[in-house]
Amino acid sequence: MTDEGDGLGQPPVRHAQGRPGQAPDEQRPGTGAAGGASMSRTSPQDSGGPRGASAAAGQADPVSPAGSAGSAGPSASQASGPAGDGGPDASAPGTPGQGQDKSPAKAPPKKKKKKVRSFWKELPILIVVALVLTLVIKTYAIQAFFIPSGSMQNTLAIGDRVLVNKVVYDVRSIHRGDIVVFSGDGSWNPGTPPASSNFIAKFGESVASMFGFARDQNDYIKRVIGLPGDHVACCDAQGRVTVNGVALNEKSYLFPGNSPSENRFSITVPAGSLWVMGDHRDVSWDSRGHRYGYPGGGSIPESAVVGRAFIIIWPVSQWSVLPIPSTFQQTALNAKSAAKPAAQSSGTRSAQEAAAVADAGVPVHPSSPTAPLALGFAGAVPLTLLQRKLRTSARRRFRR
Repeated sequence: MTDEGDGLGQPPVRHAQGRPGQAPDEQRPGTGAAGGASMSRTSPQDSGGPRGASAAAGQADPVSPAGSAGSAGPSASQASGPAGDGGPDASAPGTPGQGQDKSPAKAPPKKKKKKVRSFWKELPILIVVALVLTLVIKTYAIQAFFIPSGSMQNTLAIGDRVLVNKVVYDVRSIHRGDIVVFSGDGSWNPGTPPASSNFIAKFGESVASMFGFARDQNDYIKRVIGLPGDHVACCDAQGRVTVNGVALNEKSYLFPGNSPSENRFSITVPAGSLWVMGDHRDVSWDSRGHRYGYPGGGSIPESAVVGRAFIIIWPVSQWSVLPIPSTFQQTALNAKSAAKPAAQSSGTRSAQEAAAVADAGVPVHPSSPTAPLALGFAGAVPLTLLQRKLRTSARRRFRR
């Protein structure tokens, strides 16, 4: 070997990390003073000889100038690359060698953004469910009615709105003292055929009423006085109405100043029928006023009952429940009278009956479906959330 490269004053060539044992340019065969910058690979003998061993021994001093004794071989920094160039000695213990795999760490999987269903997409579903529930509730469960006349004062005032329970009589029978809403079609309005009691027909009529196409309704609201088979009469020696011979104490609900009845009557209620009267007896055109020329002699069919009025919801100042008065709780009322009904007058209606005020017998009107609509929305919210949860669960199971 010659020291031509050192003689030109050229600095030792630094080599890239991962190529240990490569000889400097001046030590490669075929290079001269002018060719010290060119590079060629060394033979395996050059990289594995004594010079490689001396480089691994850890010489850290810089290369000696030309002609010095220390220029016998490259330094450790020349053999394995300087520390500043980013590589430790390949043969140093405890450090990874050239052949060791240095794969980059795997990045954590990106979390998929959960798709949130827009409120505006859920709103149409909510509205449809609420409307369907409103129709179902209004048709088969609860309906609000408007009081247009004073025949039930002071229990119900003109302009009051009451809720009527339509399912209560599916679980219990009609009781004396109940305030009921009933249809007068076929009884008090004999020229009008009764409405269909078919389940689907009722729903169809309810849908039509929501859009203003409902048929004219002849619904009335009165208090039940006599049940089928009861003997109802007026009056006893004290002017009280009697049921099966038991006098009723009606002062708690009659309009102040009214007597139980100014008209004398005595009737046995036909099977499947009810005897009803208003609380404002002087102006109420009730069963007493429909005794002559009407089917049932003034009584109404049980099948015509729409439901029981159980609470006043409007105005707010009149909020109250409508309980059964205590006088109807007398146990003696359940004893059926064996007496035959007294002879009834075959004449026309008395002048007092014909002189009832103009609002007597005015039908009640179904009120706006505010209460059923509110109940419909109250039920629609949890149902919409439930269907959303079920849909999400089904989608997850499908993806698995």
